Amino acid sequence: MTIYNFSAGPAVLPKEVLLQAQAEMLDWHGSGMSVMEMSHRGKEFISIANQAEADLRELMAIPANYKVLFLQGGAHMQFSMIPLNLLRGKLSADYVNTGEWSKKAISEAKKFSYVNVVADNSDKKCSYVPDFKTWKLDKNAAYLHFTPNETIGGVEFNWVPNTGDVPLVADMSSNILSRPVDVWKYGLIYAGAQKNIGPAGLTLVIVRDDLIGHADPRLPTMMDFKTHADNDSMYNTPPTFGIYMAGLVFQWLKRNGGIGVMEQRNIAKADILYGAIDSSDGFYHCPVNVADRSRMNVPFTLRSTELETAFLKQADARGLLQLKGHRSVGGMRASLYNAMPIEGVRALVDFMAEFAQANA
Repeated sequence: MTIYNFSAGPAVLPKEVLLQAQAEMLDWHGSGMSVMEMSHRGKEFISIANQAEADLRELMAIPANYKVLFLQGGAHMQFSMIPLNLLRGKLSADYVNTGEWSKKAISEAKKFSYVNVVADNSDKKCSYVPDFKTWKLDKNAAYLHFTPNETIGGVEFNWVPNTGDVPLVADMSSNILSRPVDVWKYGLIYAGAQKNIGPAGLTLVIVRDDLIGHADPRLPTMMDFKTHADNDSMYNTPPTFGIYMAGLVFQWLKRNGGIGVMEQRNIAKADILYGAIDSSDGFYHCPVNVADRSRMNVPFTLRSTELETAFLKQADARGLLQLKGHRSVGGMRASLYNAMPIEGVRALVDFMAEFAQANA
């Protein structure tokens, strides 16, 4: 039986990447060492880290005036590091609330500054992207923070906010590398690795040079972006194996046509699943506004918790794993990250059709 893992994260990795890591586990390129055993300051690992950064820069067309940082602490750490580094003497920052991860970022930022919530979709259970015309922007804000894809609620931006001279900050944890991004439109992009990049434990930060070096001197050393930028992400021991695995994923993306090709695959996968939901005569329901549906995280419900329990049990038996929705919202959620093959989505919709017919 083929297993398809629809987990929201840690999530499915490309099989090719896992097989390569397996082959290199005990001896990386004739070094006699596993990557997990290497000194992060040795020539072997330095070459791995440099190649990973170079491949990411190529994939995302990252301009030269942006630093790429390989950090730890997840998106949660960035919820604090961003205001501590980017306020630059200003008293407030703009935030957009579109779901659970936005709320967490807002809550943390309130510890360090006044937060102006410029738009909020909680009036309709976080099921849509607020129209940009309604946003109450502050031209004097230190930055504007938004979450382009809400992993839990399944809401995704299909456009980029125009914030003028105010730096745009984006939590791309669950949709980075899934579609082309104009990096130059952003002041800072950050992402936990465990969805589209690699294993948990690595956090990626892409930050414009002019936003580095303005932190309060009393800030702990490890919380200052300048510390990591000045030391090529190696001020302390970085998550070496996570960087290695991310580098393998970047190479896999390049071999498979890059981010543009991956976007077309992701569109096709999402269309198949949403098509199955919408054509079920209400047996399945997606609560998200159609124009704002995520390509990465597809939430859906059935008409009763009893049916949902049966659905999940039978799906597991078919090798369709990790479909249970987040504990805060319930229902089901299928995550369709880059490494999810289209065959997995087809297997899911085939099962959904059979289940609907048996329980109509």
